[in-house]
Amino acid sequence: MDRSKISGYLILVGVSQFILFIIVAEALYPGYSIRSNYVSDLGVGSTAIIFNGSIIFMGLLIIVSSILLWRSYSFLIFITGVGAMFVGIFPETTGYPHLISALIAFLFGGISAIVTSFHRNYFWSILGIITLVSLVLFILKIYPIGPGGTERLIIYPELIWGISFATYLIEGRKH
Repeated sequence: MDRSKISGYLILVGVSQFILFIIVAEALYPGYSIRSNYVSDLGVGSTAIIFNGSIIFMGLLIIVSSILLWRSYSFLIFITGVGAMFVGIFPETTGYPHLISALIAFLFGGISAIVTSFHRNYFWSILGIITLVSLVLFILKIYPIGPGGTERLIIYPELIWGISFATYLIEGRKH
């Protein structure tokens, strides 16, 4: 199996398990609201091990994937993985380390979606733009669907891109 396929499988596993464990953590977190609670609220309290372990694992797999893939855009993916990993290492109770880590993951994930779309899949650009516009709204504290809902408009398009990009790599299309 070539490095691109391995890279794709690593991203696919990392992103998929993170999505599933977010759902598990949301279900187990007492009184959790996807509209009102931040995603990172799942990284403290009774669901901390689930959320933090899952996002650290995803970040590590994305980092390894970017190294295996190593294309012109791989550095962007690498930084996204580092940001994601540090979100779990520095839960929201740490303050600025967490905020900076989340900003790195959000910003570079959105940019990665756009950059990887060139000559491949322009839908990825739409996902990246949704992430970046939602990030700006979030930073400005404009929450059209609550802070938790708006944050999900940052994260979910990145995760959708991750699965789509991983599938693209696994299929072995020229990149």
